[in-house]
Amino acid sequence: MALLNNWNDATNHERVELVFENRNKNYGAYVIRSKYNHRIVMAMVYSLTTVALAVGIPVLINKINESAANDKVVITTPVELSEPPPVDKTTPPPPPVEPPPPVQKTIQFTPPKVVKDEELEEPPPTQEEIKETTVSTVTQEGEEIVDLPPENPVVADPDEGKVFLVVEEMPEFPGGQEKMYDYIYKNFKYPAMARENGIQGRVYVTFVVDKDGDVKDAKVARGIGGGCDEEALRVIKSMPNWKPGKQNGRNVMVQYSIPINLTLK
Repeated sequence: MALLNNWNDATNHERVELVFENRNKNYGAYVIRSKYNHRIVMAMVYSLTTVALAVGIPVLINKINESAANDKVVITTPVELSEPPPVDKTTPPPPPVEPPPPVQKTIQFTPPKVVKDEELEEPPPTQEEIKETTVSTVTQEGEEIVDLPPENPVVADPDEGKVFLVVEEMPEFPGGQEKMYDYIYKNFKYPAMARENGIQGRVYVTFVVDKDGDVKDAKVARGIGGGCDEEALRVIKSMPNWKPGKQNGRNVMVQYSIPINLTLK
């Protein structure tokens, strides 16, 4: 400041006022000299602020990415059900009881005999009655035969076509969750567009693991663009078959969701 207030300094306030006394102070030289010190101070402030932002912003971004990388997929721990009591196989089952044959409906047929009309006790059956029943020596009512259902009917799966979010045994990638992320990051190819524009972040992908362990219906729930969403879908669809999820001892379809963290290096 002593240097700035030196009389030999052209920007010294007293010297500027003396030089431009009784002159037109609207002239450019007066404005330049009178505001020179203020402009120097402001330039230094702007420069220091710019340097601080240039150094601090990358450090802040790295801290945010390190915090995001520590997030993991939370999978509900399945509850193991106790096994049913063992079946006693020492006692053989009783033999099935065969029902008696159904009684057939019959109609009495008496051999023809010539008698007088007034001596006829019961008229003979008509041709229509003989066609519909069995001819016998007596007339009796038969049992109605009802078709029984098969012994081992096919029971429809109550969970057919249903997609679960949580089941007793969740689907599993071959080798577990760690192997799954190793597979994803090993096969993921960072798009050139995203790399050139510095795009990075987290892509959330949902998909369904069917009864056979196939991965299908993969969709991006939330993406970051730059071709990263399409590349994430490609890697998910290329995954090998999973161990399918189970509910009540049967394979079922389960929806699965995972985040993929993408960071430029």
